[in-house]
Amino acid sequence: MRIYDIIRKKRDKEELTKEEIEFFVDRYSKGDIPDYQASALLMAIYLNKMNKQETAWLTEAMMNSGEVIDLSAINGVKVDKHSTGGVGDKTTITLAPLVAACGVPIAKMSGRGLGQTGGTLDKLESIPGFSIEMTAEKFIESVNNIKIAVCGQTASIAVADKKMYALRDVTATVDNISLIAASIMCKKLASGADAIVLDVKTGDGAFMKTLDQSFELAKEMVEIGTAMDRETIGIISDMDEPLGCAVGNALEVIEAIEALKGNGPTDFMNLCETLGAYMLVSSKIATDYEDGVRRINEALTSGEALEKFKEFVANQGGDPRVVDDYSLFGEANHIVEIKSDKTGFIDKIEAEAVGVSAMVLGAGRETKEDELDLSAGIILKKKVGDFVKEGDTLAIMHFNREEKFEDAKRRLKNAYIITEEKAEPKKLIYGVVTKDGISKF
Repeated sequence: MRIYDIIRKKRDKEELTKEEIEFFVDRYSKGDIPDYQASALLMAIYLNKMNKQETAWLTEAMMNSGEVIDLSAINGVKVDKHSTGGVGDKTTITLAPLVAACGVPIAKMSGRGLGQTGGTLDKLESIPGFSIEMTAEKFIESVNNIKIAVCGQTASIAVADKKMYALRDVTATVDNISLIAASIMCKKLASGADAIVLDVKTGDGAFMKTLDQSFELAKEMVEIGTAMDRETIGIISDMDEPLGCAVGNALEVIEAIEALKGNGPTDFMNLCETLGAYMLVSSKIATDYEDGVRRINEALTSGEALEKFKEFVANQGGDPRVVDDYSLFGEANHIVEIKSDKTGFIDKIEAEAVGVSAMVLGAGRETKEDELDLSAGIILKKKVGDFVKEGDTLAIMHFNREEKFEDAKRRLKNAYIITEEKAEPKKLIYGVVTKDGISKF
C-alpha cells in the first residue's frame, strides 16, 4: 500500500477503504508519511468530502492512534459532555457537580484554551490550590467515592489528531465537517465515556457560524458515536452573544458558583438545565427529559450541587472557602466601567469581538506560550434586548495590563450594536440530534 495511491484515489473522488484510512493515520502518526503528502490527502478530503463510513473509520483509526482510557473500574454509566467552544462558556464548572449530585459519575478529561479565554483546566486553576494533575488510580477512586473528577488530558490520547490538527491549521483544511467531527469524537471516544452529550454552538462566537452547519456537525458526530456503540446526543445552542455575563477565568468560575447557588444568568442556567437533563437521560438515571429537568432542579434548590462542588474542589487540593469568599481568587489591579455612547436597545453583542477583547486584556492565549492573567476579563452588565441610555454601564473590565486597555476597550464597545427598536428575542436551544433523527425547536 502506498500513500501516493491513497491521495490519488481521494483526489479522484473515490471512497477510501478502512485499511487505507488506517494505513494513513498509523504511518503519519509515526512520522513515516511526510507533511507534504499528508497535506495533499487532507486537501483532497477537504475538497471531495468523506462519506459517513469513511468518517467513522477515520475517527476509529485516530482514536486507536494513542491510549484508549479504560474506565470500567468506575461504577455506573459514565457520561461526558463536550462543547464546541464559545465565549463565556464555563458550563462544565457548574454542570459537572450538578449532574454528579444526581448520582451520575463524571470522569472528565479537559484541555487548556488557545484563543479568547482559558479552557476548563485554566479556569479551575484560578481556584487557589486546585490541581488538575491526578494519577489514574486517584482519578478512578475519586469518581467512585464522590462521583466527580476533572483532570488534564493525557498527551498519549489520539496522537494522530494532534499532528493532523496542527497540519490542518496551516493548510486551510480545518473547516471540513468530517475532519472536525473525527477530531472531536476520537478524543471523546478515547477518554472512556459510555455516553456523550455534545453542546454544538452556533453563531458569531462559535466555530460553526450557521444553523445548517451546526446541525450537520452534530448529526455527523452523533452518527460516529452511535456507530461506536456510545449513546450520543447533540444539542444546538446559541453563541451569537456571550454565554452568561462573565468572560475570563476567575470571573467565570465565580459566575459558575453563583449558578450553583441559583443566581446565575438566565441563559446560562437554562443551558445547564438542558444539558444536565440530557446527561441524566443518557446515564439512565432519568426516565425522560422532563424527569431529568426535575432532578437537576432538585439538586440545585436543595444545595446538594453546591456541596458537591465544594467536595470536588477540596478533593483536588483546592480551597473550598472560595464558595463563600470570592476575594480568595485575587482581584485585578484595575476595574473600569465601560459606558454606552448611545441610547437605545442592544440589538447584538458580537461574541467573538468580546472574546478577543478579553484575550487582549490577558484572559486568553494568542500562542501556546502566552501566560494567562487569571484575574483579567469582562463582566457584561447589559445583554441583547436590554434598553440603555447614553452613559449607562455596558460592561466592567478587569485587567492588570494597562498598555492593553485602550485596544480592548475599543474592541468591546464596537461589539455592542445599539438600535432604536428592540430586537426579537433569540432562541437559546435550536434543536436536538439523536440517533433517531433531528428535532428542531
